[in-house]
This record gives sequence, C-alpha cells and structure tokens, in this order.
Amino acid sequence: MTDSLARVEPTGNARLRRGLSSWQVVALSIGTMAPSMAINVNPQAAAGIAGRAVPLTLILATFAVLLVSYGFARLSQHFNHAGSVFGLVGATLGPRPGAVAGWLMVGAYLLFGVSAAVTGGILVNDLLTSLGMIAEPSGAIAYGVGAVMVAVGIALAIVPAKKATDLILIFEAVTVAIILVIVAVVVAKLAGGNGPQGQSVDLAVFTPAPGVPFSAITLAAVFGFLSFAGFESSAALGEEAHEPRRAIPRALVGTAIGGGIFYVVVSAVAMMGFGTDDAAVAAFASSGSILGDLGRDYLAPWVGEAVTVGSTISAVGGAVACVLASSRMLYAIARDAAARPTALGSVSPRRGTPVVAAVVAGIAMIVSEVIAGAFAETPLQAYAFVGTIGVLLILVGYLLVTAGAIKLLFVDRAARAAVPMWQVVVPVAALLVLIYVLYKNVWPYPTGVMAWLPAIAIAWLLVAVAVITFAPEMARRIGTRLTAEENLPTEHA
Repeated sequence: MTDSLARVEPTGNARLRRGLSSWQVVALSIGTMAPSMAINVNPQAAAGIAGRAVPLTLILATFAVLLVSYGFARLSQHFNHAGSVFGLVGATLGPRPGAVAGWLMVGAYLLFGVSAAVTGGILVNDLLTSLGMIAEPSGAIAYGVGAVMVAVGIALAIVPAKKATDLILIFEAVTVAIILVIVAVVVAKLAGGNGPQGQSVDLAVFTPAPGVPFSAITLAAVFGFLSFAGFESSAALGEEAHEPRRAIPRALVGTAIGGGIFYVVVSAVAMMGFGTDDAAVAAFASSGSILGDLGRDYLAPWVGEAVTVGSTISAVGGAVACVLASSRMLYAIARDAAARPTALGSVSPRRGTPVVAAVVAGIAMIVSEVIAGAFAETPLQAYAFVGTIGVLLILVGYLLVTAGAIKLLFVDRAARAAVPMWQVVVPVAALLVLIYVLYKNVWPYPTGVMAWLPAIAIAWLLVAVAVITFAPEMARRIGTRLTAEENLPTEHA
C-alpha cells in the first residue's frame, strides 16, 4: 500500500503540497467546529429543553461524537484524500456513494462557512450597537461583514495551507483564552459563594431538575451534538499533512475529546454562574451571549465587549476553515471525476493550492448568503436557515462514512489488517446515534418557511444521485482513480 491516493493525479502534474504538522491539521477541525463560538450560542437551545442539566447533555453529545469519530479515524489510517469523505466512502462503499458523500459534505461546509460569516456579522452588529455607534442592528452591516469574512477566507485558502491553518489556530486560541479567563474568575467567585445573586458552586447542573425526564436530556443532546459539526474536516488535508495516517486520526479523536471537555466545563461553569433555579435557567436560555453576560456580571462591562470581539474572531476562523475544507473537496471531486484536466480540478504550481476551487467555494458562499438573506427576516434567521440545511447534509455524510468503516473493518476483514471483532459495536452504536439525531432534526416536520429546509437538503442530495445515475462513465473514472493505488475490487467502479 502506498502513502496516499494523492499520487493518482490524472488531471495535471501540480499537486497539493505536503508538510502540515499535526497541530496544523488539528487547526482545521477546530476552526470548522469553532468551539468558542458554539459554546456562546448553542447551549441556550439545550437549556430550553433540559433546564439546568446542559452540561449533562454535552457529556452525552461528546460520547456520541466519539462513537462517530471511530469510523473517520479508522478509515483515515488507511486512506488519505483531499476529498475527505469523498475518498473515504468511495474507497469503501464504491465511487457512487463516495460521490454522493462528497457532494453532501461540500454543501455542508459551504453552508457552515456562511453560518460562521453571518454570525460574525451579527456579532459586529451587536458590538456597534452596544458602543453606541449605530442606533439599532442593521442587516446590511451583518451581511456585508459576512461577505468580507468569506473574502478573507478565499484569500487565506489560496495561500499555502500552513499559513491559513496557523491563522485559524491563532484566531481560536485568542478567543478560548478570553473564555478561560472568564471561567477562572467565575469559578473563583462561585467557590466563595460570591456570585452577583449569591450563586455558588452547584453540582446540580449535572443532574436533571425534578420533573425533567431523561428523554428531555437525550433530546437536548441533539443540540450538543451539532456543536461538534465539522470536527472531521481535517480529513480534507489528507494530501497536505506530513504524516496523514497518524496526524489525521489523532486530530479527529483529539478534537472530539478536547472539544467535549471544553464544552462540558464551560457550560457547567456558565450554568452555575447564572444559577440553577427556574428564573436563572430562563435567563440562560434567553441569553444572546452567555459568556458575554457572565463577563459583564462577574468582571466588568468591557469584558462582555471583549467576548464579542473574541467570538467575532472565532467566526472569521470558522469562515476561513470552511473555505479551506470545501475548496479541497471541490478540487478532489473535480480532479477524479473529470475526463480531462479542468481548472477546478487543478492546483496552482506556484502556490501549491487549488486556487480556482477556493474562489468557486467562496463565491458559492457569498451567493448562498445573499439568497438566505433575501428570504430571512433577520440575519439570525438566515443563520438558522443555512445551519439547519448544513447539519442535515453532514449527518447523512457521517452515516455513509460509518457504514463504510463497518464494511471495510468488519465485513471485508481480509482486505485490511483486522481489528478486534468486538469493536463493531462502536460504529453500530454510531449509526444508531446518527439515525436518532437525523430523525430529531426532521420530525416533527417543520412548518412555515422552515419546511423548505429539509426539502432543500433533499434536493441537494438528489442532484448528486441524478449525476452519478446518468453519468456512468464519470462514476467509472472516479472508481478507477480512487482504487488504482489501493487495489480494491474493480466491480466497485
């Protein structure tokens, strides 16, 4: 077995440049997941269902994500491809499912990029309003800032990936540092029982309040699971990492574990900081920025503004990471599917990056932002639109990767170094979790304008299904190029 599927380069001589360190690989997963932004805006929805037990929901979500990460990590030990799930699923389930999975994940990353950019615009709006620079939030400002963030993402996605991933890591590290300072101060005051309303350390946040059934905890865990969306994006650096078959599995599992610890600790301190009675939980659930509110209440008003700035920086990193990930996947799909060299499936000899794919991905994000903004009443609703569709797409992609891992490791056991058979319970459990999360995202079926969101996700899926159905030659090309170095059975093509 050779080092990489990347050596199959039928559409040109230029290749993606290797050399990314393990930390730079981790940076893409962290940037796409954007934990410092997610912990500031996602726990509120869980609190509306699970009450004070938000940290418990995040413990369950972390466990679920670790189950899902198993399949990604195991497959990344065997395959490393710029198309991420396109390559992983294509090499295990065949080129047609691989093309579908790749298309789904491209859509998800594009929409997550829009989500991060719009969130950044919303945060800038809030900052300008709180500083008295504008009278009220402006949609034009929110969308304009979002477009600028995407433009920054394009610029950084076309430079060598080392520079982009370094900046993503710096962006997120700055925000996490601000959050940890707030957490440390809050813990110190809680330990002395010196909260603004007499709050103190209260481990009740890890148990449901009386009258809250465990079914509510599992339902709320769905929102916690979504905070991890994008943790797998480092798989798109399979052709640029220095030691991909070691660095990527470590990045995947490490991001899931590290993100889980961060989410649980910060959410627990935040809930204690607000308080655990009904009124405090209601305030938590309605907060626009839980860490901003804690910063203002426990430190000083300006700290709340600093949190907003930090979260905006995190949003920039998220937008950059999504352009980077989606451009690599677009490049890989175009490279392997095309009968002849194309601009989309080419790498710049000078930069060693897929410049055209990065520009196309960025333009697609800006167009998506414009469309979402045209139909949404507010930027926050636009954020909900694109985020919901992206989540539906990525969940199906996760399902296909997990199914591919089961097939490779436990069905075609002779094809690879076998893992203990008992480990099949891990990906099977992951499948059940994914089906549950997907079900909870579409049922009860949404009404009103939200009813369009699952329909759009299905339409995106059907585009890929139609193309691979009516273009069998393309599917065969993908199969040939994906399997050439891995000696997989030719009937998969």
